[in-house]
Amino acid sequence: MSIIHNIIAVLASFIIAVISWGGYFGIALLMAIESACIPLPSEIIMPFGGYLVSTGELNLYLVATAGAIGCNLGSIPAYELGKHGGRPAIIRWGRYVLLDTYDLDLAERFFARFGSLAVLIARMLPIVRSFIAFPAGIARMPLGKFHIYTFIGSWPFCFGLAWIGMVLGKAWDSDPRVKEWFHRFDAVIVAAGLVVVAWFVWTRWQRRAR
Repeated sequence: MSIIHNIIAVLASFIIAVISWGGYFGIALLMAIESACIPLPSEIIMPFGGYLVSTGELNLYLVATAGAIGCNLGSIPAYELGKHGGRPAIIRWGRYVLLDTYDLDLAERFFARFGSLAVLIARMLPIVRSFIAFPAGIARMPLGKFHIYTFIGSWPFCFGLAWIGMVLGKAWDSDPRVKEWFHRFDAVIVAAGLVVVAWFVWTRWQRRAR
């Protein structure tokens, strides 16, 4: 658990520094990073924005909007890479990041079955929301529709996390149990992320070995 706590401390320090420096711009920047296939936890970014709402420094609705805008901006590179690189890029370079045509086939079937709804649903889910733009680009989902669904799916996700941070922020000094619960929540999020990464790497190596 000490490793997890160290990871949380580093991530939290970075996130707090960026938001304290940039406010709404900092939130948009961090959420853009999170949406560019870089698993920076939004489950830490948005609650801290909500905490600043509880102190009166920021507005809850603007925090959620900044987060959703960041999701849209961060999705552009991954979407364009999927659209213009697509299957040839995965065939040629995918093995270096443990991706192969099997993953590509799954993504294409997923979009063939759910269409635009795939982006809307994925944007409300932790972890997977960071990687949905690439298969959307591969599926050549219309850009305007992609950004509309990304924003619509991201806004309530960002709002919910910011609201939790705001509520916890109001009780931060009055109830010591809140700090303990919040740190445990962060530990669960980071641990879940590490488990997903480990599973991803293991299954790819197993498939390659076969």
